[in-house]
Amino acid sequence: MATLGINGERAYNIGVAIDPVALVVTECITVTSAMRKHARWAHSSISSILGTSPTARLPPSDARATNHERNRASSKIDLIDDDGTLTSRWGLRGKKGHSMQDNPLMSAFAKLRVDLKQCKDIQTFEAPALLQPFLQVIRSSSTTAPITSLALIAITKMLAYNVINPTNPNFSYAMQLLAGTVTHCRFEGDNTASDEVVFLRILKLMEDMIRGPSGDVLGDQSVCEMMECALSICCHLRMSEVLRRSAEISMVTMCQVIFGRLKTLRFEFEEGSGGDAEDQTVQELEDEMQGVKIDSSINAETSPEKMQNIRAGSLEVPAHSSPSERPSMDANSSQIDLLKTDGDDDEPLDIKPYGLPSIRELFRVLSDLLDPHDRQRTDTLRVMALRIVNVALEVAGPSIANHPSMASLAKDTLCRNLFQLVRSENIAILHESLRVAGTLLATCRSVLKLQQELFLSYVVACLHPRVPIPDEANIDPSLYQGVPQAPALVKPQPASGNQSGRSTPVPIRDRQKLGMEGGSRKPDAREAMVESVGGLVRIPSFMVELFVNYDCEIDRSDLCTDMVGLLSRNAFPDSATWSTTNVPPLCLDSLLGYVQWIAERIDDEPVTANMPDRAALREKRAKKKVIIRGATKFNESAKGGIAYLAAQGIISDPNNPRAVTAFLMGTTHVDKKVLGDFISKKSNDAILDAFMDLFDFEGLRVDEALRQLLNTFRLPGESQLIERVVTTFAEKYFAVAQPKEISDKDAVFVLTYAIIMLNTDLYNPNVKSSNRMSFTDFSRNLRGVNGGGNFTPEYLQEIYDAIKSREIVLPEEHDNKHAFEHAWKELLVKTQTAEDLVICQTNIYDADMFAATWRPILATLNYVFVSATEDAVFQRVIAGYNQCAQIATRYGISECLDHIIMSLAKISTLATETPPSTKLNTEVQASGKSIMVSKFAVEFGRDNKAELATLVLFRIINGNEVAIRDGWTQIVRIIINLFVNSLVPTSFTSISRDLDLPPIPLQSPAQVIERNDKAGEVGLFSAFTSYVSSVMNDEPPEPNDQEIEATLCTVDCINACRFEEILGNVSELPVDSLKSLTMSLLSHLPENDSPRVIAVKPEIPAPTPLRPNGTKGATIEPPMYDPAVVYALELATILALRDEETITALGSEVAEALQTVIRDSERLHPVSLSRTVFYLLSLLRASNDHGYIRAPVVLHAISSFREDMLKECAQPILKGLHSCISGPSELRNEMASSPDFWAVLHQLQPIKEGAALVFRIAEAVADPSSSAITADNYEATVSLLNAFATAGSVGAKQEQHREQLAKRGQPQPQDKKPKKDEAVVRATKALALVSKLAGRVPALIEHSHLETNEAWRAYWSPVFRCLATQGCNPCREIRQQAFYSLQRCLQSPELASPDHNEWTNIFGEVLFPLINQLLKPEVYQTDPAGMSDTRVQAAQLLCKIFLHYLVLLSEWEGVLDLWIKILAVMDRLLNSGQNESLVEAVPESLKNILLVMSSGGYLLPPSQDAEQQTEQQRQLWSETWTRLDRFLPDLMPELFPDEARARKEAAVRSPPRRESKDDTPKSPQSAGERLSTSISEAQTA
Repeated sequence: MATLGINGERAYNIGVAIDPVALVVTECITVTSAMRKHARWAHSSISSILGTSPTARLPPSDARATNHERNRASSKIDLIDDDGTLTSRWGLRGKKGHSMQDNPLMSAFAKLRVDLKQCKDIQTFEAPALLQPFLQVIRSSSTTAPITSLALIAITKMLAYNVINPTNPNFSYAMQLLAGTVTHCRFEGDNTASDEVVFLRILKLMEDMIRGPSGDVLGDQSVCEMMECALSICCHLRMSEVLRRSAEISMVTMCQVIFGRLKTLRFEFEEGSGGDAEDQTVQELEDEMQGVKIDSSINAETSPEKMQNIRAGSLEVPAHSSPSERPSMDANSSQIDLLKTDGDDDEPLDIKPYGLPSIRELFRVLSDLLDPHDRQRTDTLRVMALRIVNVALEVAGPSIANHPSMASLAKDTLCRNLFQLVRSENIAILHESLRVAGTLLATCRSVLKLQQELFLSYVVACLHPRVPIPDEANIDPSLYQGVPQAPALVKPQPASGNQSGRSTPVPIRDRQKLGMEGGSRKPDAREAMVESVGGLVRIPSFMVELFVNYDCEIDRSDLCTDMVGLLSRNAFPDSATWSTTNVPPLCLDSLLGYVQWIAERIDDEPVTANMPDRAALREKRAKKKVIIRGATKFNESAKGGIAYLAAQGIISDPNNPRAVTAFLMGTTHVDKKVLGDFISKKSNDAILDAFMDLFDFEGLRVDEALRQLLNTFRLPGESQLIERVVTTFAEKYFAVAQPKEISDKDAVFVLTYAIIMLNTDLYNPNVKSSNRMSFTDFSRNLRGVNGGGNFTPEYLQEIYDAIKSREIVLPEEHDNKHAFEHAWKELLVKTQTAEDLVICQTNIYDADMFAATWRPILATLNYVFVSATEDAVFQRVIAGYNQCAQIATRYGISECLDHIIMSLAKISTLATETPPSTKLNTEVQASGKSIMVSKFAVEFGRDNKAELATLVLFRIINGNEVAIRDGWTQIVRIIINLFVNSLVPTSFTSISRDLDLPPIPLQSPAQVIERNDKAGEVGLFSAFTSYVSSVMNDEPPEPNDQEIEATLCTVDCINACRFEEILGNVSELPVDSLKSLTMSLLSHLPENDSPRVIAVKPEIPAPTPLRPNGTKGATIEPPMYDPAVVYALELATILALRDEETITALGSEVAEALQTVIRDSERLHPVSLSRTVFYLLSLLRASNDHGYIRAPVVLHAISSFREDMLKECAQPILKGLHSCISGPSELRNEMASSPDFWAVLHQLQPIKEGAALVFRIAEAVADPSSSAITADNYEATVSLLNAFATAGSVGAKQEQHREQLAKRGQPQPQDKKPKKDEAVVRATKALALVSKLAGRVPALIEHSHLETNEAWRAYWSPVFRCLATQGCNPCREIRQQAFYSLQRCLQSPELASPDHNEWTNIFGEVLFPLINQLLKPEVYQTDPAGMSDTRVQAAQLLCKIFLHYLVLLSEWEGVLDLWIKILAVMDRLLNSGQNESLVEAVPESLKNILLVMSSGGYLLPPSQDAEQQTEQQRQLWSETWTRLDRFLPDLMPELFPDEARARKEAAVRSPPRRESKDDTPKSPQSAGERLSTSISEAQTA
C-alpha cells in the first residue's frame, strides 16, 4: 500500500509479515533447491549453498564498465555456450564426475544472498540487483518449466508485497529489464501442463506490472513487447483453451489500464502550450509512433513457440532498433551481466513512461486483427480481438475520439473491419462485432458521423421486414396504421440483368452473403442486431442525435425515423416468425425506452448553446422532403421532376443546364438509369456538357476517368445514346487530362468504346471463359487508331489489368467485396469534408423528433395492448400511452394526442357511432341504492380490456385537455353513451357556470325492480314465472346477478375515471381548445332530414283509442325524446357562455346549431325543444353585442310553434325570456318591440305554471325606469296587463267565501291572515302598471306625430278600456284598484286640453259604458254584495270627472248633450233598485253638480239676467229642470226655491193646454235618443 511520506513523496508499505530480506533469501533457496534437484545442477559446489563464490570478482567499476560496453541491443545472455566449452571453467561436475566451477545461475543467487546479509532495509537495495538472479533463470533456455515458474513466482511475490517498489534505487531500470526478460522467457519444454503454467505465471506477472506501480515507469517499447507476448499466447492455437482464455483475460485487464492512460494523456495534451511547442510535441509523438511496433503474427519473437524452443546457445531477444536510434530501448535490453554492480557511475538512461505511441500501436494491431479478409487469422482470434477492443472502447472511447491519431484508426481501419464483420454468418463474430459497434458508437460517435450512418443503414435494411402486418380477427386494422412497410429512403433494386454486360446479375444468395439484402440474416443474427439497436437507443441522446444529424440533413438518411420504424415493426408478434420470440419484446422495450427518455427530460432546462437552430433544421427537413418528392417525380418523368423542383425553388433555373446538373449530381435519390437516359438525349446536349464539366479528369487514366463517370449514372441501352455520351466524354477528357499516350480526342473516343466492349466481354455471363477477350485481342482491336499509330503496350496493359480485376459498374451492382470497398472509399472522401456529429444533450429537438415518429409508436402500443395477456406488458404499454400523451401535450402535438384518444376509445368499445339502445334498461334498487342495468353496461362490465382501456383513456384526458383537438369527437361519443345509460351525472355541477334548469331528464326505465322484495324467490319455477310474466307484459326480463355484477363493475370503472374532474378542467380551457370540443358536441346533432332518435319506450304510454267495433285505431306516434341531443346542446351552450372570449369565438356556431334544431320543432320532443329554446335565449342575452343572433328571429321562431307545443315548453321558454328581459337594456328594448314577443306572452299567460314568469316579464318591460315601452308595443303591453287583471277574477270566490263564513258566525282567526291568491296580486299590480303606463301617454303622443283623434285612440283609449273593463271585475280588490287607477288617469292634467275635444270621449267611451256594464244583471250577479258599492263609485266618479272638467266643458258645444246623458245615467242608477246607497249617493252627487254649475254661472234660471243668457244656458236650464223633475222632482226646487215659486205662479196664471203633435218639444226626446245612441256606441266600441 502506498502512502505519502514526510517530504510529500510516496512511501510504500511492505505487505508481508515476515522480514522482506528473509523472504528474498527464502525465494533464492527455493529456486536453487529446485535447480540442484535437476540433473544439470545436481553436483553444484558447496559455495552455491553457503552463498560465496570461489571465483575472483572484478571491481564494481570494472563490472559496470564491462556491462556498459556490451551492446544491450544485441539482447544476448551468454549463459551456456553452444559447444559446452565453458563447463570446465564453471567448475561443474559433468556426467564423468569431473569437478567444475559453480554455474553462474547458482552463483548469482549466492551473490545475492551475500549482498542481502549486509542489507538492513530492503527498500534501499538496488532493484536490478535484487531481480538479477531470477531474471537470468527466466531467460535461460537451460532451465525447465518448473524452475522458470518458481522464478516468476518469486518476482511476482516481491512485486505484490512491495518488496520491490518505486522507492528502490533504479526501480525504473529494473522494470525495463523485467519487462524485457518476461517477454523473452526461455525454458525447456517438457509437457504441456507445466509449460502452460509458465505462461500463466508470465501473464500474471505482466498483468501485475501493468496494474502496479511499475506500470508508471514502463516505456512504450516494453509495453508493446508485453502486449505482443500476451497476444501471441492468445493466438497460439496449440495452446489449451484455458490458457488462451486466461491470456485473453489478462490482456483485457492490461488493456483497461493501458487505454485508461489515454484520459491522462488527453488532459496533458490540453494543458500543453500552443504554437511551436505544440507542433514540436506532435512531431515527437509521430517519431515515437514510427519506432514502436507490435508483431501480431504467430511467429513473433515473443510467441510461445520461441519461449519453448530448446537451444544449445544463447537465446536471442528481438532488437527493434539500435541504442543510438532509440534510447528508450536500452532500458528494455535483456543483456544481463553477472558482474554488474550497483556502484558504477554510469547510470542507465531515463525511460519515458509509455504513452500515446504504444497505445496507438496496440489499438492499430487490435484493429488489424479484425480484418475479415486476412486468412492467417481465425474467427476465434477475431472474437478475442473484438472483446479486447470492446474493453478499450469502454475504458477510453471518448479519449480515442479526442486524439486525432487514435480517431483516424477508429474512423478507417476499425470501422472498415468491424462493419464487415457485422455481415458475418458466424454468430460468435456477429455478437461480438455488434457489441463492439455499439460501444464504438456510444463512445466515439462524435467523429463517426458517416460511419454510423453506414452501419445503421445496414442494420435497418436487415431488420426492417418488407411484409405487411397480418390482420387479426379481433383487432381493428386502423389501430396499427402508421407502421412503415419499408425504410424511409429505400433505393429501388437495380435491374436483374442487361444484355450489354455492363450490369452483371448477382444471384440472390450471393447478394445476401454480401449483406446487400436485408432479409438474409438468420433469426439469431436478427436477435443480436435488435439487442445492439436496443443498446444504442437506450443512450439518452442517441435518437435525438440521429434526428438532428441525419433526418434534418438533406443528403443523409432518415435514420431516426427508420430506427423507430424498424423497432415498431419488429415489436409486432409476427416478427418472431423470421427472427426469434425474443425480438418483439426487445423491440417493444427499446421503443418504450425511447419514449421514456423524451418524457423524463421534458421538464429539463433547454440547452441551446452551440446547438443548431431549430428553425434552420425544420427548414432543412422541409427542403429534404421536397427534394425526395422531386427526385421521385424525376424518376417517373424527368421533365416533370425538374419542373416540380424548379417550382419549389430547389433548382434555381430549369433552363440553366448548370443549375439542373448541380442538383442531379448532388442528390443520391435519382435513379441512375433514368439519369443516364435523360442526359444522353439529343435535346439535352447542354445538360450533358454541363454534367461532364462537373468532373475533374486531370491526372486520370482514361479507364479511371470512365469509371468515375459511370459511377454516377448507367449508360443507356441504345447505341446512339451511348455514342453521344462517349463523344462528349472524349472531348472533355482530352481537353482536361491531355494524356501523353493519346494523340487526339478521336483516339479517346475509340479507346473508350474499346474499354466498354472489354468490360462487357469480360463480365457477360453468357460468354464462356475460353472465349473472353484477351489482352492480345484488346490491343489488336486498337491498332492504328491513336492518330494513325498504336497505343503503347504498357498503357493498354494497365487498362486491361484494371478492367479485368474490377468491373466498371455502378457501386450497388458489384457482386464481390468491391461493393463495400467502393462505398468505404466514397465514405472516407466524404469524411474529409463532413462535419462532426453534433452531440445533443438537450431537449429542444424533442418536439420535432416526436412529431416525426409518434405514429408507428402508437400503432405498436395499440396492437400490443389489444393482443397482450400479461400484466407486465400492460403496465409498460400503459406507461407508454401516458408518456406519449404527456409529450404530445407539452409540445402541442395535438394530432398525436387525438390519435391516442381515438385508439383507446375504439378499444374501450364505448365510442359507438350509433347510440346504444335503452329500451331494455332496468332500474334495480337495493339497499337504498339504485343502478341502471342496461345491455350497454353489462357488455362493458364483462370486457376487462375495455375497462382498462377506458381507465387509461380518461387518465390521459385528465390534465391533457388543452392539447386535444379532433379527439373530442370520440370523447363526446363516449360521454353521451354513458349519459343516456345513467352512468354519468345528468347535470354539470363541476362547471362553474350552470344554467338555471333542472338536470336533463333521461328516459324512464322500462321497469323498476326492488331486489329486496324478491330476495327469497330463487326457485326455478319462480324464475320461469317471472320470465313468462315479463314476456306477456312486453317487458324486459329481470336482470340476473351476473348482469347486476357486470353493471356494478361498469359503475365502479366509470367512477374511477373522475369524469367530474375532467369537466372542471374543461371549463378552464383556452378558447382554441374549447372550440374543438364545441364543434365535436355540435357534430353529434342529428341531421335535419333524418333526425336521430333513440328507440325507447315513451315515458307515459298513451292509451290507444278504440274504434266503435273494438279495434284499435291508427295513431300518430309522438316525437321521441333524445336526451343525447339535449346533453350536447347544453354542454355546448355552457362552454360558449363561459366568458366574453368564448361568446365571441364559439357563440356563432352554437347559436346556429340551436336555431337549426328549433326550426324542426314539429319533430322534437317538448323537453328537447323547451331546453333548446332556453339555451338559445341564454346565448342571446350573453351575445347581445354580437350580430350572429338577433332577438326578432328567435322570437319569431318561438311564436311559430304549435300552440300545444308552446304551452308544453312554457316554463323553460319563459325562464329564457325573463333572463333576456333582465339583461341589457338594448336587448330588452329590442325584444319588447317585437310583436312575436307579445304574442308568445299572450299565449303563455293563461298557463298557471307560467303566469308568474309572464307577469315578471311584463313587469320588467313596463317598469317606469325601462325604456322598452314604445308606440309599437304600448297597446300590447296594456292588453297583456289587462289579461292578468282579468285572470284575477278568481279572487272573487275567496272573497265571497270569507263573507259567507262571517255571516255564519265563523270568522277566521286573527293570527292567520288569509293568503291572497297570486292571480289577484298580479291583477292589482297589473292595474297599477297600467296606471303608470298612462303617465307615458303624453310623451308617446308627442313622439308619435299622429293626428289628435288617432293619438287619443292609440294611447289613451287602451288604458281607459282596460281600467273600465276591470271596473266590472268580479273581484272587489281588483275593482277597487281599477276605479282608483281610472280616477287617477281621468284626472291626469295631460288628458284634457282646450286645443282639442278628443278628451271628451272619456264620457262616451269610458264612463258611460262602464256604468252601463255595471247596470247589467249578469255583471251584478258576479258579486251581489259588492257590486252596489261599485255602482255608487261609478256614479260618484262620473260626477267628479264632470265637475273636474266643467270649465273646459262649458266651452264645448256638446256640453248640453253630455249633461243630458249624465242625467239619464243617473236616472238609471237611481232607479236600478238594487241598492239603497244609490238613493242617497245619486241625489247628493247631482246636488253638488248643480250647485257648482249654478255658482259658476253655467246653470242660471231664466229669471236671472234673462237678456244676457245665451241660448245654450237657457236650454241647459230647461233640460236640467225637466229631466230632474222626472226622477228627482224635489231637487231643483230645493236648490232654486225662487225659480220654483215663479214656476208655480206662472202655472196658475196660464192653465195647461193640449199641445198639438207638431208643437211637441223635441229636445228632450232627441236628447234621450242621443243618450241611448251614445251608450250603444260605447258598448259596441
